[in-house]
Amino acid sequence: MSAAPVSVSAPPAAAARAPWPVQAGLVARRWIVDGFRLPWGLGVSVIQPVVWIVLFGNVFKAVTQVPGFGHTSYLTFLVPGILMMTMLYSGAWAGTGFIDDIRSGVMDRLLSSPVSRSALVAGQLVQQLLLSLIQGVVLLLIGWAAGARYAGGPTGMAIALVASLLLAAAFCSVSAAVALTARDQTALIGISTLVVLPATFLSTALMPVALLPHWVQATARYNPLTWATELARTAMSPSIDGRVVLTRGLLLLALAAVTYAWSVAAMRNYQRSL
Repeated sequence: MSAAPVSVSAPPAAAARAPWPVQAGLVARRWIVDGFRLPWGLGVSVIQPVVWIVLFGNVFKAVTQVPGFGHTSYLTFLVPGILMMTMLYSGAWAGTGFIDDIRSGVMDRLLSSPVSRSALVAGQLVQQLLLSLIQGVVLLLIGWAAGARYAGGPTGMAIALVASLLLAAAFCSVSAAVALTARDQTALIGISTLVVLPATFLSTALMPVALLPHWVQATARYNPLTWATELARTAMSPSIDGRVVLTRGLLLLALAAVTYAWSVAAMRNYQRSL
């Protein structure tokens, strides 16, 4: 007579997992290593805002003579807007990495591991924010070299960079959520374009609010690009408006938190669909 099978309880999945920060760090390391293998990507992402500074800075510099503009240097006015536009456009394409993982089968292998789904999203987000920080620092330095002046000093620049990272976090998370939902490169590009172009021109990134049509002024008030740009402008101005820093900063933080939760939910929905 054969012996009755002995039931052995497997340890809880959580017991086999590393702490969440370690998981997220390892995922981030993987994305960072991949980024170093394609250094031209960082080069292009830095060159693009330089082109914007040169292009817009020269095309629109005469706008300072328009009554009501309120600034003596268009370049100084422009750099915070270009900083935030750079975060917006870079974040919009962040989801392409997830689509590549889906196509190559890497995503399915990751989801079969005990790693937390939120850590998978957070790790990629950390890599994107590191890239955004490098872009932001280089852009501010180039803007200074081109003639922009930051009366807020290092503190104002640091506050502007924090605002840019919050904006980047929000749009990177949106891009990840769309990528995990659509699972198609063409769809992601189309949706991203429909978002970033109106967001750019329905904001105060390129023009002060006083010179915008009334309907654009009303729309810009609810545009995250405007929130981040206004925060950066006041932070780098001679006198910081604490109310603008606090209110716009809280709005950006809330947006980043909500969109991150959406991207994690999209990751879990993707897994359930397998």
